[in-house]
Amino acid sequence: MHSRAVSWLRHRLGRAVVLSYALALLLPGPGLWLRRPHLVPLTHLIVNTAPLLLSLVLFSAGLQVPVRALGRLLRQPKALIVGLALHLAIPLVVVPLVAFLLRRTPDADGGSGLLTALIVIVAMPVAAGATVWTDKGDGDQPTMVGLVLASTLLSPLTTPLLLGALAPLLSGGYAHTLAATGRLTQGGFGLTTVVLPCAAGLLGALALPTSRLRHLQLAVTPLALTGSLLVTYVNASGALGSALARPRPLLFAAALAAAALVCLLSFALGWAAARVLRLQAGTASSLTLACGMNNSSASAVLITTSLPDKPHLLLPVLVYGLLQKTAANRIVTRFRPDPPPPAGP
Repeated sequence: MHSRAVSWLRHRLGRAVVLSYALALLLPGPGLWLRRPHLVPLTHLIVNTAPLLLSLVLFSAGLQVPVRALGRLLRQPKALIVGLALHLAIPLVVVPLVAFLLRRTPDADGGSGLLTALIVIVAMPVAAGATVWTDKGDGDQPTMVGLVLASTLLSPLTTPLLLGALAPLLSGGYAHTLAATGRLTQGGFGLTTVVLPCAAGLLGALALPTSRLRHLQLAVTPLALTGSLLVTYVNASGALGSALARPRPLLFAAALAAAALVCLLSFALGWAAARVLRLQAGTASSLTLACGMNNSSASAVLITTSLPDKPHLLLPVLVYGLLQKTAANRIVTRFRPDPPPPAGP
């Protein structure tokens, strides 16, 4: 029953995300309540909902790792190494171009607020949800899982490096804020919210007997998918609630345009690299998805943690999250391998 429900939800994940956005727009109150820290009754423990849900999603991603297939990938790591290199290099090409264009706008800070949000997005590891799109398009699942896992485990090192490299593009206090955000990803946030949950899931996939692992996956996967939608709703409630309280049409338009440009350029460069390398269709699909799909949930949680007084910066994160899923659908359709010819008589 659980497996059928999970399969049903995965095939409708895009629509479910849009529904989460609509619910945040129409009923933001519960989401705004969940965004606040809460004291667990009868204890001194303070719980932050969004980081907790993000940890659950990453634990589930680690738990789904096909260990044997990953072993074969490590023996032939070309696609993994190229994918990681592109995932780290593309932001260094795309973000300066967007920064140049934003400086031509009448915004007093040269678009540094929007640019800060976009830098945090592209500095995040590959989204765990990319494995769902890879499966949907019959892509190279071991390569995609390896890219998600490697980029996540390396994120306490790579994310601060990217944030530091791109911080000089910002003006005003945003550069100092981004530097502080980089230190946060090196410390508590990156370790406890991103790396440890993923590593715990991977350890479970390695250590548990097949039957127990299967039972754990059946229990955790529906919770993780629900948690992913809930964290989307929580983040959208913060951004859309702020937008409704103080409507700023020009800010929304700029967020839409900037996020769309970064998203499309990232996918396009990944697609071009796959063509140059003449990769097989499945591997090309996975490589392209890894270049364009960043963990927007993690970036939203990080912005909420480091910039709690600027909820409007979540707008480009929400737009990017929706656009990357739309682009992913086009990618997996384009790269889906042709069905084998029918057997002869």
